[in-house]
Amino acid sequence: MLSAFGRAFRTPDLRRKLLFTLGIITIFRLGAFIPSPGVNYQNVQQCLNTGDTSQGIYQLVNLFSGGALLQVSVFALGIMPYITASIIVQLLRVVIPRFQQLYEEGASGQSKLTQYTRYLTIALGLLNATTLVSLARSGQLLPGCNLPIIPDESIITTILIIITLTAGTGLIMWMGELVTEKGVGNGMSLLIFTSIAASFPGSLGSIWNTKGPGTFFIVLAVGLLTVALVVFVEQSQRRVPVQYAKRMIGRRTVGGTSTYIPIKVNMAGVVPVIFASSMLYLPGLISQFNQPAPGEQIAPWVEWINNNLTRGDHPIYMALYFAMIVFFTYFYVAITFNPEEVSDNMKKYGGFIPGIRAGKPTADYLQYVLSRITLPGALYLGFVALIPLVALVLINANQNFPFGGTSILIMVGVGLETVKQIDAQLQQRHYEGLLR
Repeated sequence: MLSAFGRAFRTPDLRRKLLFTLGIITIFRLGAFIPSPGVNYQNVQQCLNTGDTSQGIYQLVNLFSGGALLQVSVFALGIMPYITASIIVQLLRVVIPRFQQLYEEGASGQSKLTQYTRYLTIALGLLNATTLVSLARSGQLLPGCNLPIIPDESIITTILIIITLTAGTGLIMWMGELVTEKGVGNGMSLLIFTSIAASFPGSLGSIWNTKGPGTFFIVLAVGLLTVALVVFVEQSQRRVPVQYAKRMIGRRTVGGTSTYIPIKVNMAGVVPVIFASSMLYLPGLISQFNQPAPGEQIAPWVEWINNNLTRGDHPIYMALYFAMIVFFTYFYVAITFNPEEVSDNMKKYGGFIPGIRAGKPTADYLQYVLSRITLPGALYLGFVALIPLVALVLINANQNFPFGGTSILIMVGVGLETVKQIDAQLQQRHYEGLLR
């Protein structure tokens, strides 16, 4: 393995791509610690050291920004606006026929969809930046902190911070696209990977300091087992055999080959977990903006939300979280994999599944396989996502528990994909790749 990495850095073109990627990652991490103009950095650090930041309503966004959100740095919003915009554009393909037509046009149509995603990212960045500044000024961003994060509450300072945060989102989006174009791997995914990996040393150190070496090594063993399970499931797939009939085109015979349609056990990736987390943050966000005035009694529905839907260790929260992950898994797979479209493409090029007639019977068969293989994938996502919440109950860890949930799914998925890309580029230049 070490010799393979050495070959990668000895190859000039690949070395240039790897160093470019590492340079962008370094800039991205530096931006997470540069405070926005108008933010009192000393007060923010004091609040982070004394307050409980594990139960905030922006915990998932803070995870994806590598801790930059709660520091209100220039990269505070991280990559989350882009992720949300990408998911929205994908969902709009089902609702708006024009978007589906652009997707089917190929490279030119998809470039327009990418442009729409960029515009939507900036719009969401403005919305998120405004909300973040509002929460920071009201003291709800860091619960239990009485120090002013933004001492100057003038309109000019507020607008300047909002513009800075939105510009930071645009810069992150641009850097991610640069890595995809000139570096190694998918740029957006690598930036998310970097943000999550940056929180691992602090989370493990916290477990060592608060729970002792015994609990630390148990957590490490569970983590390695979880990583092995995630790698196994992420690589698992059902291969549906496809045979292509021989055809005469001029004097040439084409076709007659056998291949397969790979249907992964986890086709939805980490999107259902993000969906479910975002949906469960909404009640907490609503309750935050419906707190009673001094001297008034809290509303019963707000009290119920605070007691049941904002605490990860509550059984109702866990049950809803698990059920929503299963639902969104089926929902997302249904809109991203169209059996009728696959069947039509196979029929167009003379392909068929052995023993299944072309056309509607093929689409029905693919739907049958898809609906049954999605069930273990949905249950797997639900159980992995519950690991941090179970750890919250068993060892009183916070919800940033490193080995489980969104973090481990993203890290393993991005790591596998990046290693495959490096291996493919090595095999273009050498007979041996990165992996044997």
